[in-house]
Amino acid sequence: MKVEIWSDVMCPFCYIGKRRFEQALQQFPDKEHVEIEWKSFQLNPDMVTDPDKNINQFLAEHKGISIAQAKQMNDRVTDMARDVGLHYDFDNAIAANSFDAHRLSHFAKKQGKQDAIEERLFKAYFTEGKNTADHETLIQLAEEAGLNPDETRMMLAGNEFADAVNNDIYQAHQVGARGVPFFVFDNKYAVSGAQPVEVFLQVLNKIVE
Repeated sequence: MKVEIWSDVMCPFCYIGKRRFEQALQQFPDKEHVEIEWKSFQLNPDMVTDPDKNINQFLAEHKGISIAQAKQMNDRVTDMARDVGLHYDFDNAIAANSFDAHRLSHFAKKQGKQDAIEERLFKAYFTEGKNTADHETLIQLAEEAGLNPDETRMMLAGNEFADAVNNDIYQAHQVGARGVPFFVFDNKYAVSGAQPVEVFLQVLNKIVE
């Protein structure tokens, strides 16, 4: 069974969705036969990376609301994350364009390390306050996920995998993904959003049936 997951590194619901899907897989008898492929999506393709701006500030500007309102919204998401064992720190999360992080994900996929780099990118962004658009940071994260740092540096210095990222974004529109996370199971069933564990488990079992 193949599961394609469209997501964005800067999407808080994508990390929550990843955890819930993983929890569903743990309860799924045929989990070793499930192949996962991460697909690129950009919630804010025009975002300009600003290391001096946290996500609360970005959200306030983006939605035209106060910092207090943005913080309140993010606090609710933080509670959701806590329920699946994740720690979010929006006060320190840096507003960063995710395009190069997506290129890194495609680079990792070629070497069978895509899930590891996705996990590392999410943690860096939401928990550790790292700038996931900064190349030196991405090289460090890649090395921690088991990728060669020199090869990663060469890849980031060029334009490699840019077409792959753009193709994923194009495919997202073709399959009807207007937001992320968006899960497609065996090209048959689509699940939109960070659904409860039971929903993912139902779909997995339905496909087996």
